[in-house]
Amino acid sequence: MHPNAELITCFYSAFQRLDHAAMKACYHADATFSDPVFRDLRGPQVGAMWHMLCTAAKNFSLTFGDVEAEDARGSANWEARYSYSKTGRNVVNRIHADFEFRDGLIFRHRDSFDLHRWMGMALGPVGTLLGWLPPMQAKVRTAAAAGLAKFCAAHPEYR
Repeated sequence: MHPNAELITCFYSAFQRLDHAAMKACYHADATFSDPVFRDLRGPQVGAMWHMLCTAAKNFSLTFGDVEAEDARGSANWEARYSYSKTGRNVVNRIHADFEFRDGLIFRHRDSFDLHRWMGMALGPVGTLLGWLPPMQAKVRTAAAAGLAKFCAAHPEYR
């Protein structure tokens, strides 16, 4: 197995255990992360997001597969099952991840998933009916960014 495929496997194995410290150790200090909710996170924000999500996780399970990697790039598919903390609703999110590596660590990480579908599961009928609208998606992103900023303010290691 390519060392970067091992790195991806290590990352998702840590995520299965909700071990945010081990996840953070897989990232380069100057890493970036982006997904449909958390856009353009950089450096310490990446580790802070995983820390926040791991500590808030309820009824969480994760599976992953299709791990592929070479020297510069890699990818994987993963599925997270959990109760969304704001509504208690069950979510099954299927995600495709693309990676770029530097110095043996994850340098760029981009997750792709259907935000409208996620909003329907997480928010219920309102998310299903209105989740495709840019203002509704922006509201979810704004709330997520505010939550991460509050988490970082409470954790000096991410300032």
